[in-house]
Amino acid sequence: MNWLEQLQQFRDNNPDLPSGPETTEQKAECLRQKARIDVSIERKGRAGKTATLLTGWELPDDRLLEIAAELKKKLGTGGSARGGDILVQGDRRDEVVSLLESMGYKARKI
Repeated sequence: MNWLEQLQQFRDNNPDLPSGPETTEQKAECLRQKARIDVSIERKGRAGKTATLLTGWELPDDRLLEIAAELKKKLGTGGSARGGDILVQGDRRDEVVSLLESMGYKARKI
């Protein structure tokens, strides 16, 4: 008997134990509730131009790309998603925080 079968048997014998999220939507909701997104601005290395940086994501890269595309579309600006962070061109902190909160994420300006 492998460890997955043992774990399932243990869960079957102890129905009072809380179980983890069952579907991908529930997993996404759990990640959304856990994550706190920090929204800051950055000017270094950008020839004096301002960029809004969103850090603190605990999501897979494909979902991060979807969120970045949605933000860029709603804000009408450029940007990118790389290395677990989202970058939006310009100082859009207030708009980004309100959009993230409407999407169900906890966000704060730094």
